[in-house]
Parts: sequence; C-alpha cells; structure tokens
Amino acid sequence: MIGYDGSELSRTAVRHVADLFPGRMTVLATVWEPALAVTPVDPVFGEVAPFDPETVETVDRTQLEHASQIAQEGAQLALSLDLKAEPHAVPDDVNVADTLIDLARQRDAAALVVGSHGRSGLRSLILGSVSHKVVARCDRPVVVVRDERY
Repeated sequence: MIGYDGSELSRTAVRHVADLFPGRMTVLATVWEPALAVTPVDPVFGEVAPFDPETVETVDRTQLEHASQIAQEGAQLALSLDLKAEPHAVPDDVNVADTLIDLARQRDAAALVVGSHGRSGLRSLILGSVSHKVVARCDRPVVVVRDERY
C-alpha cells in the first residue's frame, strides 16, 4: 500500500514500489480531510463555530471527488509501471498516519510505503511527520521514500 497525495515525492514512491515489488497488487491510498475536521473553532472559548450542514456535505463531496481523482492518477501511474493498482480515497479519522496504518491493517498490506519530505526539528514538530508516525506505530514493514533534495 502506498500513501499517495499526488506530489512528485509520492510519484517517486510509486516508481520505487514498481522496482521493489514488480507486478504486485498495490493500493494507492489518498487521505482526505472531512469538513468537520476543518470547522472553525472559537479562539476564546474553544467551541466549534456554528456550521451549515449543507456546506459541510458540499465540502466533503468535493474533497472526496478530489481525493478520488488523485488516487486514480496514482493508480494509472502504477499500471503504467506494470503494477496491479487499486485507487482508494479514505477520510482522515484521526490523523493521516493512523488512517494509513488502519487501512494497511484492513487491507492486510504486506508493507506500507510513505514519502518523507525531510522535515526535522521544530518544523517537524509544528507540521508533524506522517512518515515518523508511521514508522513508530505501524505493525508491518514500512518503506520510507526520501525526497531526493534532502
């Protein structure tokens, strides 16, 4: 299974998977954020601001369509590299790392492949690191593809 976000790094990960696991079935998982995850919070009281259910539904549908398109593009790349590919758009339940790990378990993935943008130190603490969390928490082999710039 590959965590796929459409970036050049995730396309590089697909190419590495084709080299490491030729001809294998590959799930290209694109994680999307449900609208409630980005609902504004009142900075003073910490309460969730009122939201319009129709707006939430529209945003969710748009996010799902976009994630599905990205996953499909990843699957097309994988197919062009002679991998068997299945696109999969999945909503983020907790965070991206845990969502990918849960999906890898559900799909009984032989390995989970993620990219690393090379963030470290304070920047990693602020922005988080999906690859660090996956390596620390995943119960199956993890392949981390590094950004070639770092």
